[in-house]
Amino acid sequence: MKKSKILGFAIIASTFVAQAQDLEPAKKAIDAEQFEKAKGLLKTIIQSKPTSGKASFLLGNVYLKQNIADSAKIYFQKGLTGDGGKINNIGLAQMDLDANDNAAAQAKFDLVIKDLKKKDIEEYVFIARAYMNAEKPDFKKAIELLNKAKAVNPTDSQVQLALGDALYGDKKQSESYVAYRNAYQTDPSLIRAKMQLGVLLKGSSSFEESIKAFNEVKGIDPNYGPVYRELAETYNKWAAFKPSKSVEYQKIALENYTKYMSLTDYSMTSRMRYADFLVKNKDYKALEAEANKMKELDGVNPRIMRYLGYSAYENGNADAALTAMNQFINNPANKVIGRDYQYLGMAKIKKAIGVDGVVSDATLLNEGFADIKKAIEIEPLLAADFSDVGKGYFSQKQYGIASKYFEIALSNPESKTVLDDSMYYAICVYTDNRGKEGAALDTVSLENASKALDNLVVRSPEYQEAYLYNARLNNSLGKDELMATNYQKFLDLVLVKSPDDIGKNKAKIIESYNNMASHYANSDKAKAKELLAKTLTIDPANNYAIESLKLLK
Repeated sequence: MKKSKILGFAIIASTFVAQAQDLEPAKKAIDAEQFEKAKGLLKTIIQSKPTSGKASFLLGNVYLKQNIADSAKIYFQKGLTGDGGKINNIGLAQMDLDANDNAAAQAKFDLVIKDLKKKDIEEYVFIARAYMNAEKPDFKKAIELLNKAKAVNPTDSQVQLALGDALYGDKKQSESYVAYRNAYQTDPSLIRAKMQLGVLLKGSSSFEESIKAFNEVKGIDPNYGPVYRELAETYNKWAAFKPSKSVEYQKIALENYTKYMSLTDYSMTSRMRYADFLVKNKDYKALEAEANKMKELDGVNPRIMRYLGYSAYENGNADAALTAMNQFINNPANKVIGRDYQYLGMAKIKKAIGVDGVVSDATLLNEGFADIKKAIEIEPLLAADFSDVGKGYFSQKQYGIASKYFEIALSNPESKTVLDDSMYYAICVYTDNRGKEGAALDTVSLENASKALDNLVVRSPEYQEAYLYNARLNNSLGKDELMATNYQKFLDLVLVKSPDDIGKNKAKIIESYNNMASHYANSDKAKAKELLAKTLTIDPANNYAIESLKLLK
């Protein structure tokens, strides 16, 4: 009897080992982000061994990575009845987390944990990853679970790798570094752990060191695809920090991303991530080409419409952009982000403006700016994007449209371009209102522009043009005292602090003297005459000064 029991346990043990070995190629494919290959391998295992609960769990997780929730749920539920099937509750629990049903998720996690033996730690790793991979990650909860696993087996490489990811997500860089280092030292075949050391350096903007680390990973395994994606994203980020090398680094970034794509399986997931990279890289020609390829492969995938919309707008086709973005946003199954409303709004605005630059559809124009405001509500940091858009309309002398974009850009007071945006906004508002009188004046915009310049000079007290335009804005508003004050501040800076600039500012100096003289004409004639005399010193033939002096006598 004893012999038969021992033999029985041996058979069971060898079966589990065989199953684990069967799963290794699929796990390696998942790590290499070859998701279609992994799916094929796992489906083959499930077909030959329908009771493999672990294979169903891994397959469900691949579908979750690809945002195909329906298929993920099918395999998790199928796997529940298989060998070791309880683990599939973790996948279903992650879906509960995505649906903001934390109680249901916890109940499923409890089902997995309650029967665990003291040395079982893999389940804790999977639960921790569920918390990390949820739409609203809970890195602290993941760290708590992984520390429990670490207490059981401090040297387990998968525990250390997961702990590194959780700590990185929780912005604990130093501790994350230690975990990744320990994972790689324990298992040198765990190349992702070594790659993550480079990711940490990228996050701290140590680009050269980060690239060096990634190149070491390439030296170990030149066919490890994810490292090329990390290289691409690092060079792309570095390009933004070093404008003089921007073109060169963006080219290298694209080359590395192309290499990454060639080493994965060109799955829709990797194509989507590539499309996201092209958006960051602002390579809209390549994005449009990639989006059209994806449409040929999967014409029903709604996310493709996002990329078609973005690229169509940037490539000058407002109609196509409007169609694509409306189709994407109006699909209730899609997760709409702020940038989607941004492109919908910009497409409406562009369509509302005729080829002659005149607004042909005021209703559509207002809808467009309403969409852009909705985008800012969702993602406040998008405000920075509208500075460049405003400059585009400014260069076309469409000052009314440009002013609205700069006003939106100024909604983020911490923007790096806030000073220039304030100045552009004021120029656009003043120029758009120039020549208007009475009720036609947009007094609200004039007031807002003046406030923007008030804020500007607090930060930059010697910004000459800010005082000049604030004087002009207050002149339009009929606020003569503020007008005179700002003209005087402009003159103080030009005449006293920048005497070398007097020649090129001649017309502005005369404007200042004459407008200030007009203000003082009724209250202080001597002051007015003095100012007009200064005008004539610079321009003896100035007609306004000559005629005004006659009237003052």
